[in-house]
Amino acid sequence: MTNEHMKAELAGIIGEAKQQLRVIAEIQRDRAELTGTASVRKNRVTVSVNADGTVIETRFGAGIEDLSYSEIARAVTEAAQQASKNLAQRQRELMAPLQERRARLPKLTDLIEGMPDMRLPTPPEPSLAPPDSPERTAAYGEDELRFADAETYPVEPEGRVTDSSW
Repeated sequence: MTNEHMKAELAGIIGEAKQQLRVIAEIQRDRAELTGTASVRKNRVTVSVNADGTVIETRFGAGIEDLSYSEIARAVTEAAQQASKNLAQRQRELMAPLQERRARLPKLTDLIEGMPDMRLPTPPEPSLAPPDSPERTAAYGEDELRFADAETYPVEPEGRVTDSSW
């Protein structure tokens, strides 16, 4: 009886996993079509990004000539960042049904007695600061993995293929 119950439970889990894979495939198709768009400086600068966050269009509107080159550069950066945020929100909305479905599945700890609950650490937020700016160097977050016992190697290898000791 217990064996039949386990088989039925496993069949249910496998069926749910197959359905989840179908949902994932559908989400992947829909995600590929997503874009994010933002306009700044009274619609003088508009940037659109594709599903990967790559800029696919930059448009300048009426009155762009009133802005200096540095203002235009900042506006393009700001619009691209806002377009990426817009895209991220749309992607979260697209993923919501999958997250709900996943939350209904049993955890590994529910299936295997004594199994510790393992979760991925929360990734840190990427910096929006320009390259080489001091704001880009952030301290480790508390969720970030640190390896105290990792080996270090010299920058220059000690031996080379052309080393005379060969």
